[in-house]
Amino acid sequence: MAGKRWYHDGCAAAHAFDLIGDRWALPVVRELMLGPKRFTDLRVGLPGASADILSQRLRELKETGIVRQHRLPPPAAARVYELTEWGAELSTAVTELARWAAKSPLLQRDIHSSVDSLMLSLHATFDAEAAAGFSAAVALRFGDNRFRVRVADGRLQVGRGDVDDPDVVIETDSHVFDDVLYGDRTLDDAVRSDALTMTGSTAVAQRFLGLFTYPAPLELAGGND
Repeated sequence: MAGKRWYHDGCAAAHAFDLIGDRWALPVVRELMLGPKRFTDLRVGLPGASADILSQRLRELKETGIVRQHRLPPPAAARVYELTEWGAELSTAVTELARWAAKSPLLQRDIHSSVDSLMLSLHATFDAEAAAGFSAAVALRFGDNRFRVRVADGRLQVGRGDVDDPDVVIETDSHVFDDVLYGDRTLDDAVRSDALTMTGSTAVAQRFLGLFTYPAPLELAGGND
């Protein structure tokens, strides 16, 4: 950990900033929340981070016990990074932090994020009350990236991989889905323009998409003292 700056504060919150407060540390954690990834996969999800910076953050996160690296068994035989059990406990904190930041008037909502970030945003924008009495299994396919989403009993589950017997299958790219999900584009428009393919119940798809909404941004405090 040579060269890393520490707060030297006995407060646990301050120590949390020691562990994950450096630039790109939390985005790395975010990219690993849905499962292990290779270094090249992390580069795709974090295009703004140079290879050197990403390597440094991964090394620091390994040294602090948040991330570990291991080799997948054959035929893959690739080295991947994943969250440790303790690192995975950050998932709730990251979701709550995203829910809090979604109200920021400075949030750049017109910039598309990574595929995994988009999937994790479902937790931060999910309206449990609107989901009352509704259940569905939805398959989301963005090229090689496939996710399963289940809604039942006012709860949401998101995972990587296919879902058995989905009520709805949506195939598109993550940017189009982002626009449809958060209201910049209608589902009908995306289907008509062949930007999105949907199979299954349109009514279920529309109800599902309506469960996720960004809160209205707060107004910046103004005026003079």
